[in-house]
Amino acid sequence: MMKRNLILIGLAALLSACGFQLRGTGDIQFALRELDVSARNAYGETVKQLRQQLESNDVKVYSGAAYKLVLIRETEGKRTASYTGSARTAEYELTDKLDFEIRGAKNMLLLADNAEVQSIYVHDENNLIGSDQEEAQLRNEMRRDLVQQLVMKLQRITPDQLDQLQQSAEARARAEAEALEAARRARQVEPQQSPIQLPVQ
Repeated sequence: MMKRNLILIGLAALLSACGFQLRGTGDIQFALRELDVSARNAYGETVKQLRQQLESNDVKVYSGAAYKLVLIRETEGKRTASYTGSARTAEYELTDKLDFEIRGAKNMLLLADNAEVQSIYVHDENNLIGSDQEEAQLRNEMRRDLVQQLVMKLQRITPDQLDQLQQSAEARARAEAEALEAARRARQVEPQQSPIQLPVQ
């Protein structure tokens, strides 16, 4: 037993020395160290997997974080990719798209983007149950790939970039507010025209 443990420890040390790391165990370096995550389906599988990925890469996920990741919508698509000789569907293409935003102080929109994955599977008319099971399995794999793609996008974002986007958003908001105020004042100083009175016949 002790010999087997020593072999396992030796293998682990050898793999780590070669730079090997298990997926989702710190193999992605994040500049963002904390993030608020919310979604319309707060208890859905996508947001759950995303939280796990972030936390496993030492990103603190909590509601008081300076920046907020909002999963706006996830849409699934399915279309015919090819036909058989008898004009029946032979292959289907599945798509999964996730629209997301990053918001900063005062809930200002800083960044809007999306992640998308596709997959094709063979439709077997003689085994409909098997085809449905394959589609369900592919959907699960695609969701994992979608989350991984989103994580890779987040990994490239730095706090400095978000700070600059926050400053730009605040500057735009101030300019829009000043323009609205100027327009309001202009309306106040305009002379009010009295209604035109037509002569009585």
